[in-house]
Amino acid sequence: MSILVVGSVALDTISTPMGRVKDALGGSATYFSLSARFFSPVSLVAVVGRDFPKSYLDIFKDKGINLEGLRVCEGKTFRWEGQYGWDFSDPQTIATHLNVFASFNPVLPPAYQNSEYVFLANIDPELQIKVLNQVFHPKLVACDTMNYWIENKPTHLLKLLKMVDIFLLNESEIRKLTSETAILKAAKKILALGPKIVVVKKGEHGILLFSGNNIFAAPAFLLDKIFDPTGAGDTFAGGFMGYLAKCKKINQLNLRKAAIYGSVMATFAVEDFSLRRLQNITIGDINKRIKEFKKFTAF
Repeated sequence: MSILVVGSVALDTISTPMGRVKDALGGSATYFSLSARFFSPVSLVAVVGRDFPKSYLDIFKDKGINLEGLRVCEGKTFRWEGQYGWDFSDPQTIATHLNVFASFNPVLPPAYQNSEYVFLANIDPELQIKVLNQVFHPKLVACDTMNYWIENKPTHLLKLLKMVDIFLLNESEIRKLTSETAILKAAKKILALGPKIVVVKKGEHGILLFSGNNIFAAPAFLLDKIFDPTGAGDTFAGGFMGYLAKCKKINQLNLRKAAIYGSVMATFAVEDFSLRRLQNITIGDINKRIKEFKKFTAF
């Protein structure tokens, strides 16, 4: 089944101990789309400026991403510059230029309004709610957020949580939102707010998945090289939602498999800068890594 994703498409300038790239293809909707497309068709809603390179548009088109909802506006594309240290966590933001993204007003094309699977990437929760109000009968809705929205738009975020099935966030975010230090207690609080499933992204330490009275913990896949962790969380979400849309049936087994597929997709994203690695892998590469994941987690 097709997945609707609404989020950012950006140009990233990134420095890590492994090197530097300037104006590389990035954005939450970008990473999600190029991950999810391995499992299900993807329809994207985002905005870019007139300066957005045609070669980047061609990447979306070559991968079969539906761009009917991508607006090209007068002005410059959203740009972010960040720098990572050797721990590859919590990058230092050097510069953020929202440009055309500052006035992003997502309007769904008619063909998108019947989407059954919806992923609301990290944008203003008011906009996330606006998107949901344009979708007729979604079967499964997932959303992401960040500390900025937790601090500055808590009322809208709490309203949004009553409308979604799956909520993805990291350890810092779930603690800030719930004022709980224990992840288990924090997850129970989130589940009581509306979502049926909570996924806590722990970076190099894997993920935790909570649904009802069920808990699933998965480690991260061990890599021998890491170049750039930008977009890893959105890549995870793409694999996770893409697999669930492919399964159609949401049960504990498929949720756990989806979490593993999402984790594996994220490993490809960090193996090179931007989308370089992710856009060149095959389904065979994914299945091979899934087998390796099973091998080192079995006991």
